[in-house]
Amino acid sequence: MNNAAVASRSMTPSATDIGRAAAVALHDELVLSPKPGLVTLTSTGSHRDMDARTFIRSISSLRGYFVRIAHLGMGDAAFPALERAGIEAEARMLEATGGVNTHRGAIFQLGLLCAAAGAVVASGRTMTPAAIRSALIAHWGEALRHRAQRPSTLPGGIAARRLGLRSASEEAALGFPAVFEVGVPAMRAAIARGLTRERAQLDTLFHLMAALDDSNLAHRGGLEGLRFAQRAAKAFLEGGGAAHPAAIHRAEAIARDFEARRLSPGGSADMLAAVCWMQRLGAIEMNSDGTAEARAPAPAPASASAFASASAPASASASASA
Repeated sequence: MNNAAVASRSMTPSATDIGRAAAVALHDELVLSPKPGLVTLTSTGSHRDMDARTFIRSISSLRGYFVRIAHLGMGDAAFPALERAGIEAEARMLEATGGVNTHRGAIFQLGLLCAAAGAVVASGRTMTPAAIRSALIAHWGEALRHRAQRPSTLPGGIAARRLGLRSASEEAALGFPAVFEVGVPAMRAAIARGLTRERAQLDTLFHLMAALDDSNLAHRGGLEGLRFAQRAAKAFLEGGGAAHPAAIHRAEAIARDFEARRLSPGGSADMLAAVCWMQRLGAIEMNSDGTAEARAPAPAPASASAFASASAPASASASASA
C-alpha cells in the first residue's frame, strides 16, 4: 500500500486536514496541462477574464471555508448552515478575484464533500469514497432534493433546464454520480495501468468530459457544443487516452478546437478536483505495490453544480465564467 495513503487512512483526519486537502486539490486541477478550454499555469483556455493568478488568489480565499464546512459536517449541521457558509465563501472569492467566478462550482461541490467527510469522521467510519458519498446523501440528500425544486434563473441553470440536463441539486442529491461512478473508477484504473499522477489526472478528466452533461458547455455551445466536447473526449480515450505516447499533443489539438468554439468543460474540472481531493485525503484505496485498486469506469450522465441557486449558476465550475 502507498505510504502516503496508509498515513492518511490510518489516522483520523481533522477538519483542517480535510480543508487543506481541498485547497491542494484545486491547485492540482489548476496546474494540470493541457486541459481543453480550461485555465492552466500557461494558458487562459477559452477564458478572457481570468488566468492562473486569478485562480491562485481564489484558492487562497477559500482555504478557511473548506476547513469551516468540514467542521460543520462533523457537527451534523443542517443544510442552511452549509449554504450560508458557501454563500459567504463565494463573496470572499469574488472579492479576491475582482468579481470573476473562478470556483463557484467547487464551493458547492467540494464544500459539500468536505462536509460529508466531516460527517464520516464523526461517525468513526473509514474514509473511503463510498463512505463520503453515503454520508452526503444520508445527511443532506433530502434538503438537496427540496432545493432541486427551485428553478435556477442563471445562465447555466437555464441551459440545463432547457436541454433537459440534470440540475445542480439533483446531481448533489444523488451523491455526485459522475464523481463516484466515473471519476473515481477512472483514476483508480489509470494508476493501476502505471500512469503517472499527472497522466492519471488527465485520463480522469477526459473520462469525466466524455460522460458529463456539463451545463457550462451547454451554456457556451448549446447542445451541439456539449456533444462535440463529449465526442472529442471519447475519441481521445478510444485512441489510448493519456497512456498514448502522443497523448499530450492530442490533448493540445483538442484544446485548440475547444478554444476556437469557446468551450470550457468546467464541470469536469470541478469533478476532477473532487477526485484529486480524495486522493490527497488518502480515501482512494491503494494496492501493496503503490497502484490503485481498479474498476472499469462506468459512465453516468450528470450536470455540473453551484452552491446557492439564488447566487450561482448550475454550470459554474473551477474554470467557468460564462
